[in-house]
Amino acid sequence: MLVVGIPQYLQNLTNAKVDLTNTNNTVLYTAPSGADFNASIVNSLLISNDSGSNDTITVTITDADTNVFSVFKNEEVGALSAKELLTKDLVLKSGEILKVQAATGARLHAIASVQELSKQRVSSSIL
Repeated sequence: MLVVGIPQYLQNLTNAKVDLTNTNNTVLYTAPSGADFNASIVNSLLISNDSGSNDTITVTITDADTNVFSVFKNEEVGALSAKELLTKDLVLKSGEILKVQAATGARLHAIASVQELSKQRVSSSIL
């Protein structure tokens, strides 16, 4: 994803994973912050259900001012299946936090595939 007029260079490719063993609102990924950082692009948000029962997941973004924004609310994930939640890239600004919360503990796993962008060209390529 290219934003015209803003310098941006791929800094890192990563994934964030969490096993939702309880019903707490859990941090999945925090976008890096710093003077050279632009944004993170979440390309995929995969939820896996390893139980024999359907379950739901809630996904939110918390911004730098601690405001909470709902991305998905009680999204159903079928028994013994996986579901890709995103149909388009999700952009997180510096310091924003992507959180997930299962309706039932010990059923769901969340995996996010993320590109981290910087304003400065990194001297060594990660690719």
